Amino acid sequence: MWFFDALASGFRHPTDPGAVQWFRILFGAVLTARFALAFGQGGWDRLAPGSLSLHLAAQRYGPARARLLATVYRPALVLRTIAAAALAAGLAPRLALLVVLAGAAMELLYLRSPNAVRYTLLTGACLLVAGNLGHGFNIEHTPSTANTWARCLLVLMTTNIYWNSAWQKLHSDQFRTGLYLAQWIHAYAQVKDQLPRGQHAVPAPVCRHLGNLTERDVQLWRLAAAAVIAAELALPAVLLIPAAVPYAVAGGITMHAAFSLLKPRQLITFSGLTTGTYVAFVL
Repeated sequence: MWFFDALASGFRHPTDPGAVQWFRILFGAVLTARFALAFGQGGWDRLAPGSLSLHLAAQRYGPARARLLATVYRPALVLRTIAAAALAAGLAPRLALLVVLAGAAMELLYLRSPNAVRYTLLTGACLLVAGNLGHGFNIEHTPSTANTWARCLLVLMTTNIYWNSAWQKLHSDQFRTGLYLAQWIHAYAQVKDQLPRGQHAVPAPVCRHLGNLTERDVQLWRLAAAAVIAAELALPAVLLIPAAVPYAVAGGITMHAAFSLLKPRQLITFSGLTTGTYVAFVL
């Protein structure tokens, strides 16, 4: 397998540079969507004069720094969105990548739970160390060592994400027994009509047939929880087996699509970037 050959050679084993170039396109597309969505649902008016977010920023950083943040906020929203689109299109990709990462890092200053931002910065850092990001939508396939290190980093990062997630789920009695998922769907079924549009997208049949807290429902969600844990443990290894790649990719995309139904806006970055890293495994 190319991955183990790369490790054994100290990352001097030639690999297909197109894998990282494909991920650059996918990374730019996902971040373009994320940044575009940030304009809506009050995002454009964040840090506006008299807003709670500006008041909290002033308490955290002081009035002068909060005013500076408020001044650059809207121009940064526009600039980073343009840069993300340019990155996907391969226009000055390294400069565009730096602007995108700076624009994403800005969110660390005001988001309460910036896990998606951290993941964005980590995957973006993998692109930063790539020697050949390509230009435009042209994908190169001549083997070289230019992107071997970056490609291995993407594989290792995705493996760590999946295995760490599986480990936490295995050690959560509430998730492992199916109770967490059963309670989540039950609560969602009760309040879904009061939630903002686009926040959740659980299909109505799921709420109708699996939205109660009966023993049958909990048992079914227990099976779903076990399937998720098994998939997260197996996917990184299976993605490296050429004969099993189509099944692994289909399974991974299906799993992330199901995750995204629970929280479409919140998980667009995680699901988009994680499934995007599959190209680093298989090309």
